[in-house]
Amino acid sequence: MRRILHFLFCLLLVLAVSAQPKPVKLWKDVPGMKSQPTKLYIYPADKSNNTGTAVVIFPGGSYSHTMGIATEGFGVAEWLNKQGINAFVVKYRTGNRGYHHPAMIEDAQYAIHYVRQHAKEYGIDPNKVGAMGFSAGGHLVTMTGVFSKDNYLSKLGINDQTSLKPDFVVPVYPVVSMKDGVAHKRSRKNLLTKHYTPEQQTKFSMELSIPPDMPPVFLVTAKDDPVVKYENSVLLDRSLSKARIPHKFLLYETGGHGYGMDEKLAPEAGKWKYDFIKWLKEIKIL
Repeated sequence: MRRILHFLFCLLLVLAVSAQPKPVKLWKDVPGMKSQPTKLYIYPADKSNNTGTAVVIFPGGSYSHTMGIATEGFGVAEWLNKQGINAFVVKYRTGNRGYHHPAMIEDAQYAIHYVRQHAKEYGIDPNKVGAMGFSAGGHLVTMTGVFSKDNYLSKLGINDQTSLKPDFVVPVYPVVSMKDGVAHKRSRKNLLTKHYTPEQQTKFSMELSIPPDMPPVFLVTAKDDPVVKYENSVLLDRSLSKARIPHKFLLYETGGHGYGMDEKLAPEAGKWKYDFIKWLKEIKIL
């Protein structure tokens, strides 16, 4: 039965991916990186309602895979398009293919770089480019804010003046901490390998690393999350408050994990998307 369910899941994933826009190989024009497998699925907003806002989306998967890309990537992008928001879904490098830090943050920073470099082509305001991530992807987008001054692209020969800092960050049921007791161990292992140092454990615990110039944050989770302890988000909320970073924290009683924006999967928590749009208006992005 387990094999049958796995086969059906994989079949549905293949069908979902085949129905999406043809992806761009993110690193295809970067010398020494052309063979990297990172893909970018582009969902431009219709010209009739294009708000000029863009969201770069990072699905979850414990930094091991991005098999949740249908719900946490394509479905999210399609909904954002209806709101006049340009969306870019990133299938970033993960542990199941032998990649670890800094591959993930390189992919994230270069995806943001790509969107700003192509802003005019898609009718995007380069000052309205945000990053949204789910589960491990939530950790990754938080890193794009925390480490925005750490240019992981410079060693790859990318040294132009394009900002790598997102204008807003949206971690949804995110992995946050690498500390024992609260960390999602599989995500930690895939990001840092099993040979991580105490210094790495601290550096990549986002609740311990919030800078004073962190972009505004929209944070979402549910108390009944069976995969990533919701205390991860509580710790992040406290740190953002302490640093006086503008943010909104939605903590639902029910929702579980892996629902993306789907109200069928999470009738209560799936409604966060409506508050998100209101919040974008409050911070003058929409």
